[in-house]
Amino acid sequence: MNKRFRDAKRYEKTICAAIAIFLFLCLWQLVVSFTKAGIVMAGPVTVLNKFVSSIVEPIGTNTIQSHIFWSLTRVMIGFVLGSLAGIITGILMGWSKPIEALFRPLYELIRPIPPIAWIPLSIVWFGLGEPSKYFLIFLAAFSNITMNAYAGVRSVDPTLMGAARMLGANDRQVFSTIVLPSCIPHIFAGLQIAVGSAWATVVAAEMVRSSEGVGWVIIKGQDSNSTVQIMVGIMAVGIVGYILAVAMRAIEAKLCSWSVRGK
Repeated sequence: MNKRFRDAKRYEKTICAAIAIFLFLCLWQLVVSFTKAGIVMAGPVTVLNKFVSSIVEPIGTNTIQSHIFWSLTRVMIGFVLGSLAGIITGILMGWSKPIEALFRPLYELIRPIPPIAWIPLSIVWFGLGEPSKYFLIFLAAFSNITMNAYAGVRSVDPTLMGAARMLGANDRQVFSTIVLPSCIPHIFAGLQIAVGSAWATVVAAEMVRSSEGVGWVIIKGQDSNSTVQIMVGIMAVGIVGYILAVAMRAIEAKLCSWSVRGK
């Protein structure tokens, strides 16, 4: 019964999402058709036609899927490195008081700075190539995941750890059997936020200096005064961002089916 209920709720959400998107496209078309907004903004039919045609006809030297692939490659490299560093740093800060005292003030100093604010320094430090983009994406992922991993460790019930120690468990056993499983849902919450932040960051980085990627598509559309190309780039950003969020949620549901968030 529970599985049937969950399936029904999932179908209901899918139908509601499809209706919402359809109504949004209808409203968009009405606005550009019957107001002066049509002078500066292309309609959904035009943008969708251009998006589909760009699968075969290149924008610049690459088709739209090639631009998306370039952006996703950059995101995955920076995201994986930032995630690993953030998980390790957050868990260690939450578990060890000396490490927290040493690293948290520095982290709290860096955390409020948006990744795009680092663009000038990343160019000075790493040049105009790929490493500067990886660095920005790394920062975007690291900032989000570190805090969630830290919060996950700090949220563990001290009573459970005390009970485990009374039964003879050492620190390593307490960490591996109680602390780590308890903070995994928090880590996945941070990963979902981080992947969206990393995707937005790579678009900003590509708009500064790049020869391919969805950010490049947008900025070149601006240079050529092509609102259609700009909207195609924005549509690609939205579609891929949504797919990344859904994929991360599906991974969490598979690996954390025992938690509330994973159900």
